[in-house]
Order: sequence, then C-alpha cells, then structure tokens
Amino acid sequence: MEVSYKLAFDLAPVGLVLSRNRAIVDCNQHVCEMFGAAREQLVGQSFKVLYPSDAEYERIGMRLIPILNASGIYSDDRIMKRMGGRFQGEPFWCHVTGRTLNRDEPHEAGIWSFEDLSSRRPVTADLTAREREVAAHLMGGLTSKEIGRALGISHRTVEVYRARLMRKYKATTTADLVHKLLAG
Repeated sequence: MEVSYKLAFDLAPVGLVLSRNRAIVDCNQHVCEMFGAAREQLVGQSFKVLYPSDAEYERIGMRLIPILNASGIYSDDRIMKRMGGRFQGEPFWCHVTGRTLNRDEPHEAGIWSFEDLSSRRPVTADLTAREREVAAHLMGGLTSKEIGRALGISHRTVEVYRARLMRKYKATTTADLVHKLLAG
C-alpha cells in the first residue's frame, strides 16, 4: 500500500483540521469521530459549531491572536461540544494546538490538532463559559494574576471565579480543586 500525505492526514491518530478564517477547510476521520459528525457536516462550517457558546468562540478567537502573532503557535485545554451522534451537545475537555500560516493574519489559514481528554477528564459540573476558562488555566498551573492577564480581567475577578469553582467541586484548597478538575 502506498502511503500518501492525504492518507496520513486522514488516518492520523489525532484530530486534524485545516482552517481558513476560522472555518473548517478539511478535517480527518478522528475529528469526525470525536465530534460525532460526518466530514460533509464539518467542512465549510465555522469552528463556532464546536464551541459550547458563541461567547467562548469569540473570546478564544480574540485571545489567541496576539499569541499567534508572536509565536505562530497556540495551545490550550478547553471544553468543546459534540455535534451529533448519541452524545450530541455533550461538553468535553479537549486539548487544542494550532499553527498559523501567516502570523500577521493569524486566522487567515491554520493547521489545528484536537485531542479528546474526556476519558481522563470528564466534565462533571455545570460551568459557565468564564468558569471553564479559569478552570482550564488553573489546571495549567497558572496563578490568579497570570490567569487575569491571559483573560484580560483582574486577578480579583479570577479569585471570584475560583471561589465559585471551589464551591461547585466542594474543594477546600486550590490544589484540591485542580485535583478534582483533573479527575472530573
């Protein structure tokens, strides 16, 4: 069997997406399985269909621009949403990494990988969009000040969201909260 780039892309063991202006130009089988959608349902769609809310789509899109401008690469853990199948609408933790092809216009064209983290990190609490963002940064080991800078909010606001997360997860310390977030 001859191995081509197209075959390698399609059968890669990680979800891969080619994008243009935050729309899906092509995706592999793993992405289709992960999000519960056929390739025809994804190609041509905005990434917005994979986010739990329009606000999260907009915030993350704005947040990654300066990072892609500076380094060309962006990576985070975030909650995404399944499109179809028996888990339609289900939120799940996903590790997303992307590379822009043009740092001056980072959304113009890119290559993105998606890794489903749900088997290691199930979503167990009903979280707001901002709580999900704060939780993702806490799991990355960031302090309240660092999270505030990353999200463009004050560290005191981050502390309010962290306190809400601690109540929802019945955590007594930040370390306990991170442990419970990682365990689901």
